[in-house]
Amino acid sequence: MRRTVVNRVLLGLVGSVLLGFGVLVLAGGLDLYRRLGVHPPGWWPLTSPDQPVLSARSRRRWVESSWWWPTVIGALAVLVAGMAWWLVAQLRRTGLHRIDVPTPGAGGLRLKVSARALEEALEHGTSVLPEVERARVRLVRAPGHPRLRGAVRLTPGGDPVGLVEHFEDGPRVDAVRSLGLAELPADLRIRVREAPAERRRGRRRHRQLE
Repeated sequence: MRRTVVNRVLLGLVGSVLLGFGVLVLAGGLDLYRRLGVHPPGWWPLTSPDQPVLSARSRRRWVESSWWWPTVIGALAVLVAGMAWWLVAQLRRTGLHRIDVPTPGAGGLRLKVSARALEEALEHGTSVLPEVERARVRLVRAPGHPRLRGAVRLTPGGDPVGLVEHFEDGPRVDAVRSLGLAELPADLRIRVREAPAERRRGRRRHRQLE
């Protein structure tokens, strides 16, 4: 799963929680329950403008507990640390947006290619190779040049060595030549999918051993 997808899911969840809490506060502050004739249950929070988030009885009960302040401070510290880590992770982007293409003989001309377009071309070129079932390619920053990271899943009985040879002679060479790059290092993570029959035999052996 790409980082952008994870970020969108997390932002959606956090936004939904904050939106729900804000709607509850707004409904209670504007006294919408009474105006609309709605009767929420007794445990429902913030049903009127004069109702605090925590009643005086609840505040006294929690504050008098010895574990209250350490728990609150610890939870807030974990929350702040998690948000700071998330922010740093977003600012430290490893992916590329554009790639500078050399233009020899064209003084003053700067040519940039979309990294996503190149990733899609590499994914398509890899997915049509023999025995390839699925391919994902991503370009990341590296000192002096971009670097390619790919995850490839082969069909049952696929040959990883043959895939590497086809990838080196096909998509990778095409990308280097078309962009005029001096080099394009690549890291491939290859996985061969097991055949259903092999998985069933493995499960039977596992049951027999048990």
